[in-house]
Amino acid sequence: MLEMILSPGRSERRPWELFFVGVFYASLSVIMVNWIFAADPVLSRYSGILIVTFAVMFSMPYVYYTIRMEENKSATLKEFRLLTEHGKAINAFLWLFIGFIIAFSFWFIVLGSPDNFRAQIETYCSINNPQNYQSCVSEHGISSGTTGFVTGSVSTGSLFGGIFTNNLYVLIFAVVFSVIFGAGGIFILTWNATVISAAMVIFAKSNIYSLPLSLGRYMIHGIPEIAAYFIGTLAGGIIGLSIVRKEFKTERFWDILYDSVILIVIAIVILLFAGIIEVFLTPRLF
Repeated sequence: MLEMILSPGRSERRPWELFFVGVFYASLSVIMVNWIFAADPVLSRYSGILIVTFAVMFSMPYVYYTIRMEENKSATLKEFRLLTEHGKAINAFLWLFIGFIIAFSFWFIVLGSPDNFRAQIETYCSINNPQNYQSCVSEHGISSGTTGFVTGSVSTGSLFGGIFTNNLYVLIFAVVFSVIFGAGGIFILTWNATVISAAMVIFAKSNIYSLPLSLGRYMIHGIPEIAAYFIGTLAGGIIGLSIVRKEFKTERFWDILYDSVILIVIAIVILLFAGIIEVFLTPRLF
């Protein structure tokens, strides 16, 4: 039933509607996981992963049909017009993603229990405080037997290289997942939405009134970064769908492959830009 709510064509004309859909899907995921699995002593420890899984299940039909629509465009439109049309789909995806972030952040604060986002908090600590991983997860209400990470201080250049390399890996996984599973890259993107939400709430010190400042801190580089992942997801999905249709034996496939490679190159350039903002600009502003 939920998959009938959205029409890719309509959402490209009114992309802001995807914000409310994202809020609804994310909220429904959190509520269902807490309702179904909260009393289970084993599965409740993995609520963070289950929340992502439910959100992906709700979003998958829309993402798949959008990719199918974009694949059809690849065969009929010229280069510049094609990139413009793909941009409409990316814009709609971004509104969906922002809806996820706002809803996950809201529920993180309202529910209060860090166990709902246990995996996300551990990921946050492993990225932002690897030197004191154990104390970081303990500070945020998570008990862990992990001894932690040991690293020395890093230069700004090394930090930029590490962030860009990590983001490039995420882009590669988004492309590969989408080639194999069609809209499979949405799992990686939804997971990133929950991690960003956890980071925002931690930065805001669990004060809902500080969320706008926290949102600005992470979205200033997060929007281009996530846009790059969506571009990669779209490119991989277009290639995968073309392979499923057995178009690799035709001239059309090479046109689609060329279009997808251009999208991936654009995504890499955007990631480079986002990394520069994250390392050199964001710390100065916040």
